[in-house]
Amino acid sequence: MIPYKFKLFALSILSPLLLGAITSCNQGDSEEGESSNGVADLFKKKELPQATTDSLFVQKYIAQEPEFKEHEALMYKFYGDRNYELAWFKENELVPQANKFLNVIDSSSVEGLNPDRYKLVKFNDMFQKYEQMDPQDSARLDLQQQIDIALTASYFNYASDFYRGRVDPTTQKNVNWSVKKNKIKLHKALQTILQERESTYPYYEFDALHAGYTRLRDALQEYRRIQEKGGWPKVELGGKKTLQKGDSAQAVATIRKRLNPNQPIDVNDKRQWYFDEKLDKQVRQFQMLHGLKEDGVVGGNTLATMNVPLEDRIEQIMINMERWRWIPKRMVPKSLDQKYIWVNIPEYKLYIYEDPNNDPEAERAYEEVMSMRVVVGKTMNATPIFSEKMEYVVLAPYWNVPNSIVEKEIKPHMLTNPGWLDTQNMEIVTKEKNPKPISPSSIDWENVTEKNFQYMVRQKPGPKNSLGQLKFLFPNQHAIYLHDTPADALFSQTERNFSHGCVRLEKPVELAKYILQDMPEWDESRIRETMNGGEEKWVTLPKKMQVYLVYFTSWVDDQGNVHFREDLYGHDKKLKQEYFG
Repeated sequence: MIPYKFKLFALSILSPLLLGAITSCNQGDSEEGESSNGVADLFKKKELPQATTDSLFVQKYIAQEPEFKEHEALMYKFYGDRNYELAWFKENELVPQANKFLNVIDSSSVEGLNPDRYKLVKFNDMFQKYEQMDPQDSARLDLQQQIDIALTASYFNYASDFYRGRVDPTTQKNVNWSVKKNKIKLHKALQTILQERESTYPYYEFDALHAGYTRLRDALQEYRRIQEKGGWPKVELGGKKTLQKGDSAQAVATIRKRLNPNQPIDVNDKRQWYFDEKLDKQVRQFQMLHGLKEDGVVGGNTLATMNVPLEDRIEQIMINMERWRWIPKRMVPKSLDQKYIWVNIPEYKLYIYEDPNNDPEAERAYEEVMSMRVVVGKTMNATPIFSEKMEYVVLAPYWNVPNSIVEKEIKPHMLTNPGWLDTQNMEIVTKEKNPKPISPSSIDWENVTEKNFQYMVRQKPGPKNSLGQLKFLFPNQHAIYLHDTPADALFSQTERNFSHGCVRLEKPVELAKYILQDMPEWDESRIRETMNGGEEKWVTLPKKMQVYLVYFTSWVDDQGNVHFREDLYGHDKKLKQEYFG
């Protein structure tokens, strides 16, 4: 016997299809071709305020257009929520949003997307045919349904790419990205476009969700205009290793033309051959925008960066626009204070943004309130890309050494110098709530591996601790956190990928003061006193704080300057294969 609960579940699943089947039977034409369509009759009598379709018609139409099948479930959700009323028609006339949407997909190349992906049916032909048909012709209602379903399906195809990304980072193994997914509800977005609901997001304008995206979009158009004008020249130094202020050579004119692609510069004009103060400033600006040493000298990395093809920069902008589509529409959950930490790994930089009004409904209101240099993971110990919420600040922390470092770095020292741990202020303890000390001499170091080492090596609190005197924890599967460092000299380096994966901070005390500002007992004096006290102290934050560790190799700053960075971990290369493949 079938359980009663299962019967209810089955009925809940089958009911929409059964209702759709009944409606479909009412809408069917007779064998003689005469209309026996009950819905059409009501339609002609204007007894229905809005034309409808049904689940079977949707299913049948999608089956004929395989490109629409990806979002079939979403189609049923959208139409089911509206009792299968048509969405793009009011009083049997197309709503203005229909043509507006077609204009959007026609110009989707502006977004770095391919319009051909969304022009799957000939809408203009369908619209014209619909207008020419007799309003009382039942075939017109059939076409009306086709148009409505095709518009909805086309919107979901486009909006999925535009708001969620063409590449799904959660399913592509080649794409390293674990930032929490953008959970935009496309059927709700469409309701906003159709003016059936209000939203704080700009769906009704078919616009993007983040200013970082729209700035890159503008940059893409500018770089395409440069491309249309012939691009920029390759810089060759004519046998010289470098050129700098005070030098004179024809290559200087080429450098000037490269840095001023929108200006008519004659490289044969000897007045352009002198490397003057103005060009020196432009070279230093170029170096700053590309993360290079700002010395004004053209050669080496600066020359190689100048000669990156324009087409490559355009692709770089496009894939970083794609990354912005993966960022959640709400940067910070409503339950948290509206502020967040943003670490851009290829930039070697940390930022704090906050909404001065702390308004959970105010999108794009975030302002930069702090920034600092950081050190990130080496290529072999890449800092992972993810988002989490900070919960603790730890003062005078222990450094619990990962087993991978125990095997690769500590083991060799212990085999040559049994007393090496003492020189590093380290100890071995058991892995339990109240750790017990273990003698290093009791360990068979010769056979220690990452997998079989059952104890914990930790470095005691102090100024020489590898974590410095502060760490900031946002529990995550990667065991990654932000922390202080005694190696301050590394922050003067242009490229700062030296860590085992965690993020080292240039200004840890300033960050601690900011994060603990709502806890008056933790002023700067107490923070410093506890840091130097030699005893580990955990502070639980009254409210968690959103943290992003991201990977953007191109972005546009508040002044409109376009920045580029090297593909530190090769993530750009892999994403390009997926995006353009």
